[in-house]
Amino acid sequence: MASETSPVAERKRDSEMSPTCTNLLNALRQKTARVGVIGLGYVGLPLANLFHEKGFSVVGFDIDQRKVDSLKSGKSYIGHIPDARIAELTTDGRFEPTTHFAKIGDVDTVSICVPTPLDEYREPDLSFIESTGRAIAPYLKRGQLIVLESTTYPGTTKEILQPILEAANGLRAGVDFFLAYSPEREDPGNPNFSTSTIPKVVGGMDAESLAAAVALYEQAAAKVVPVSSMEVAEACKILENTYRAVNIALVNEMKVLFDKMGLSMWEVIEAAKTKPFGFQAFYPGPGLGGHCIPIDPYYLTWLAKRYGLNTRFIELAGEVNSRMPGYVVEQLMRGLNRAGKAVNGAKIALIGIAYKKDVDDPRESPAFEIIEELLELGADLSYHDPHIPRLPKTRKHDLRMASQPLTPEYLGSQDCVLIVTDHSAVDWGQVVKHARLIVDPRNATGKVVAPREHIIS
Repeated sequence: MASETSPVAERKRDSEMSPTCTNLLNALRQKTARVGVIGLGYVGLPLANLFHEKGFSVVGFDIDQRKVDSLKSGKSYIGHIPDARIAELTTDGRFEPTTHFAKIGDVDTVSICVPTPLDEYREPDLSFIESTGRAIAPYLKRGQLIVLESTTYPGTTKEILQPILEAANGLRAGVDFFLAYSPEREDPGNPNFSTSTIPKVVGGMDAESLAAAVALYEQAAAKVVPVSSMEVAEACKILENTYRAVNIALVNEMKVLFDKMGLSMWEVIEAAKTKPFGFQAFYPGPGLGGHCIPIDPYYLTWLAKRYGLNTRFIELAGEVNSRMPGYVVEQLMRGLNRAGKAVNGAKIALIGIAYKKDVDDPRESPAFEIIEELLELGADLSYHDPHIPRLPKTRKHDLRMASQPLTPEYLGSQDCVLIVTDHSAVDWGQVVKHARLIVDPRNATGKVVAPREHIIS
């Protein structure tokens, strides 16, 4: 695998490394090192799977016994990793899922892939990073590499994780063990990219930590991009997702304006895309979802306040995006009113709960906020999602609903169908044919050739 040398990254030749670092580099390059991954969710399990595919022995750690039991029984809980692959993982002896963090002492590298949500005040919640650090600190050993992958603000690895790791047994980062940051980059549901093909940015606390982290990810990623510090790597991830959040806010705001003007935002975007320079297409929707874009900009605005700055542009983008679920509900209400119906008592079906198409991940999905608002208005709600058979309990929501079959009878019995997620598995022609009223903020029905008088998009 190739690594891309950053002009600002401090690099050393192997001959200049300490014996401890040289030993780890050799073990990684020969794939005799044992790799650990903490957090076997939507980021950690694909990463553990990738290291296994590349020939490493892997120990996967998670506090959720149900996940560990599922993996041991050969069952997947992530849609794009099939059961057959999980069975392969657990039958050749090179993958061990466990809840026992004492086994940290058995691995040579540890990649931490735990959640970093927001608290109720939209400030960073680093409790998962902190608890993970405390759980593994007593079992660290000399010569180990610890890499944080969780999305967070610049300075977290050094200011939060490093002191916790050093507190338990006197080992010091940069002296006794190596410490680095490498942001996760996942695009679930996109067949054009995978964990193995997306370039990996890596920043180390010192030259040897950087070299060790580069050597680890070179064995798995198509390209490794070293940068000068952990803070630069942390900031890189925040910038990537803030860029997307701001541009999505722009098209969301223009969508509301163009609706008032009777213009199709979708047609406008298609026309703008023909410009071969200076324009990148972003698309409006019912709100932001997923574990990064709705969250990461708030990490940056929180950090800015520590430096006495206000990131007004980013905060405004957050306000625009957060208003979109309510705007979609308003569109639905107007559509029902034109049909002579009120939301109270109306039968409304949501299509799609996942935060993006063709995935089984509902984290931060705007569907939950839309459901809560419609329930408060007295709607009779149901949903269909081919990837989410039952609504999971989340940190903010506990909605006990099960996916309904998307039959002509079901569609025809609803007063309104609201499309939240445009899954490829849904027959949109049948939805257009049988639904009485459709609210389509995803433009899922845009390519259906049929009368469209009953569609609000």
